[in-house]
Amino acid sequence: MLALTACLAIGPAGALAASGGVATAPTGPSGAATGHSGVTGPSGPSGKTGTSGPTGKTGKTGPTGKTGPTGKTGPKHPTSPSAPPLPAAEVTHLQHVMASAMKPLGGHSGAYVLDLDNGEVLFNDNGAVARNPASVEKLYTLTTALARFGPNGTLQTSIYAEGKFRPGGVFVGNLYLRGGGDPTFGDLAFDKHNYGTGTTVTALARLLIQKTHIRKLKGSIIGDESYFDSRRGGPATNFGVDPNLVGDLSALAFDRGESGSLGSPPAYAAFQLAGALRHDGVVVTGRSHAGITSLFSSRLLVSIDSPPMSTLVRLTALPSDDFFAEMLLKALGARFGSGGTTAAGAAVVSQFVAGLHLKPAIADGSGLSRADRTSPIDVVTLLRDLSAGGVLALEPIGQTLADSLPVASESGTLEYRMHASAASGHCNAKTGTLSDASDLAGWCNGTFAFAFLMNHVDVTAAEDAQDTMTIALAKLSVPATRADRSRR
Repeated sequence: MLALTACLAIGPAGALAASGGVATAPTGPSGAATGHSGVTGPSGPSGKTGTSGPTGKTGKTGPTGKTGPTGKTGPKHPTSPSAPPLPAAEVTHLQHVMASAMKPLGGHSGAYVLDLDNGEVLFNDNGAVARNPASVEKLYTLTTALARFGPNGTLQTSIYAEGKFRPGGVFVGNLYLRGGGDPTFGDLAFDKHNYGTGTTVTALARLLIQKTHIRKLKGSIIGDESYFDSRRGGPATNFGVDPNLVGDLSALAFDRGESGSLGSPPAYAAFQLAGALRHDGVVVTGRSHAGITSLFSSRLLVSIDSPPMSTLVRLTALPSDDFFAEMLLKALGARFGSGGTTAAGAAVVSQFVAGLHLKPAIADGSGLSRADRTSPIDVVTLLRDLSAGGVLALEPIGQTLADSLPVASESGTLEYRMHASAASGHCNAKTGTLSDASDLAGWCNGTFAFAFLMNHVDVTAAEDAQDTMTIALAKLSVPATRADRSRR
């Protein structure tokens, strides 16, 4: 959920507030999956044989459970030197702590923890069962955005023209402000206060003046949001306005989709561009309104880029910004799918993660929808594939994502959690919160991947359990012979 309400004093008012396919457990090298005390029932299904790490020593064997079906073979990666196992006593203690923390939460929660260096499953409590991930869903959205657009990819906001330039910098006709889904487009002060960066209408107006030397517009500025559909929310509100987004979705969203007195985000954005031009001495005679650019009869005058995708991902992940996540999802659909819709974007994400042999149920980009479903094993498999020694082509993306996540007791939605503990500064993870769901997934000490998905729970109690489990994981002694993965 978005931790941004307090700083958005200017934007739209709003309070923050299906079963998916079951993936099989990821395994690395042949180190045995370790059982844990206090958890009854069958162990998770045997994992994918792909993206396997180097062969390691056999870990301590826990209670035997029934064997699940074998998973599909995943993509290969180069092998690396064998990693020694963790001390058996420490693993046993970790399992006891985690089992004790999970027990009071009831039967609608699951957890899965993997040693990335030797493939040992350190803890598995119903890890194969799909649950509501809440904002942990953003891991799928952001990974796909980084992979498809690239970390340096951008979204463009453009100005097109229909008409002719006359002597003296006079343009007779209309200018079309066409949005490309940039969630940061807005006022300079708004962007600086809320994001510290962003695409401003002032910069766009000055770029237009610089490129065309326009001094007078005898016509109107028309805002075009047709790159996306005009639905303002996601499936959680049947695509109506959603206060949890703290904004209205639009391909041309100014200050998170503000409409002002004009009644629509594109009309308001056009009005703001006219104001920016007037501020810099350009006369604009017509009234601003919404419309659609004819890409056949108009010509492109200027275009301005959003911050790079790596920055947009950080701005999404740190505060868990639902508006940014849904905007990026529609941008994925518009660029790589069948159109700028939530469904098209979800299909792009589903297709991408299916290539990693994952089958979560993707309904939106933010995790606000109750139709979203994934298992702890699915999430940990994604984290494993993004890690060093996982899928080689995804390692740069994984590092970018890891650097964008909140860090325990230091930043984002984890800034006020796990203070003065072993996890402080050593675990980076994505939080997820709905009214009765609380989730946490990420990396600890650069060598452990974990996912805790807790549904039908008291959120405070669940967060306490997550903190206890994460701190216990961070306390594990990583042998000095293992390579340093920095934040991961």
